[in-house]
Amino acid sequence: MINRLIGGFVSILIGVSLVDPLAQQVGLCSHPNTTGTTAAAYNSCYEALKNSSTWSTTIVGLVPGFFALGILGIGLAVCYGALQDAGVV
Repeated sequence: MINRLIGGFVSILIGVSLVDPLAQQVGLCSHPNTTGTTAAAYNSCYEALKNSSTWSTTIVGLVPGFFALGILGIGLAVCYGALQDAGVV
């Protein structure tokens, strides 16, 4: 039981710490005229998305939300597994 809790805690900790960088990457890729050291890469990513379709930009914008839902699923699985190991469920 304790190894499941520790593994789940580590997974959730790493996942939560990656949500913000992922959202920033998606946000920079979805907005034109980015300035900074990697502006060319971001602007080319935006141009590729813009030229493909508006559907693709919508899907790319939803990626952080689904990533966060995946982390929520890990948390629920860890809680359910811990309760199952304890004999509550």
